[in-house]
Formats: sequence, C-alpha cells, structure tokens
Amino acid sequence: MKPLLTTSSFTREAIDYVDRIEKKIVLIDGQKLCNYMIDFNVGVEVVATYSVKKLDSDYFGEI
Repeated sequence: MKPLLTTSSFTREAIDYVDRIEKKIVLIDGQKLCNYMIDFNVGVEVVATYSVKKLDSDYFGEI
C-alpha cells in the first residue's frame, strides 16, 4: 500500500480511479494530513489545555 499526499484535495476522478485499480493507493488530502499530524503530534505543539467539569452530586449528599 502506497500513500499519495497532497496539501490540497483530490478530484472525483482520482478517487474513482484509486477505487478501481488492483494496486492499493491511499489518498491523503490536506485535511486528513493535518488530522494525522495533530493525532500523532507531528509538527505541532500544545499551546493551551481546557478542563471540562461537571457537578459532583455525591459531594452534597442527600437533602
């Protein structure tokens, strides 16, 4: 399996062609490439983190 990368996108014809051929080629467009870079921390750095909190109802007990 061979990847083919672009920072742009692939035409419908290119996608259809890859689906028809026997040799498998993986098309990775700019959006997918960015997602992989973020998921695997390649060429990116964390600049902020956020906490999501919820109310702990056990803390207050029964009324």
